[in-house]
Amino acid sequence: MLKLGYNEATCKENSSVEQDLQLCEKYGYDFIELRLDMLKEYLKTHSIDQLKDFFQRSHLKPYALNSIENINFCTPQQWEQLVELFTFGCRIAQAIGNPYIIVVPTVSEEICNKNEKDVFDDSVQVLNKLADIAEPYGVKLSFEPIGDRRWCCNSLRQALEIVTAVDRDSVGLTVDCINVYMNDKCADVEFIRKIPKQKLFVFHINDCEDFPLGILDHCDRIMPGHGVIPIEAMVEAVKSAGYEGPACLELFRPEYWEMDAEDVIRMGAETTRPFL
Repeated sequence: MLKLGYNEATCKENSSVEQDLQLCEKYGYDFIELRLDMLKEYLKTHSIDQLKDFFQRSHLKPYALNSIENINFCTPQQWEQLVELFTFGCRIAQAIGNPYIIVVPTVSEEICNKNEKDVFDDSVQVLNKLADIAEPYGVKLSFEPIGDRRWCCNSLRQALEIVTAVDRDSVGLTVDCINVYMNDKCADVEFIRKIPKQKLFVFHINDCEDFPLGILDHCDRIMPGHGVIPIEAMVEAVKSAGYEGPACLELFRPEYWEMDAEDVIRMGAETTRPFL
């Protein structure tokens, strides 16, 4: 049985770290994925020690910080800014016992047209550089391919080839339901079973509306079981791969951002639990 997890993107416009922690604890979530941008706001009025104390006295635990984005083909200035944010995340993760930081390939019209070898070579190089930074903090990287073709790494196959080449215990994968669906409508969901257990770090659960690929976007995510993604098949595949962590609800739906955060978090628990 998987655990129940929550990703703060789900209410990022209508909640806060402090409120998310309280509500996730109230509705029985086991893990939370904290957002780095929301953490920066939280730390304006709270300390890391306060965050650490919350987790020490609560059932809810931290799981993966979200996220370091656009990691590929950085300019020197972009890389400097990325490393600054990443190091901030590593310090937070170490302090609160958060095992993973999610890292995301680059999205741009120019870079998405690069050939697969260039993307492979750059991704291997970048993940090694970031792992060099993260490992002294005891933090692991979870590389998340984004199914939309606008991102330079958009399939699990491609991402697994990259993390296999990196060949470090601290570098693995995030499997996200909508990203698998956006890549090929889950035609190759069985590929998930081929991911070595030690390389499957994070699982995001979500559903989506029935829009054509190319029109479907991340704002079209909806609660699990309310859309067209074969959630049961996805869950069974990650279980077959040996994954035993949380199914973390991750939604970017503006409609949910306009609702009361407690209603969204409660509904998220109710709709996700049947798939665990």
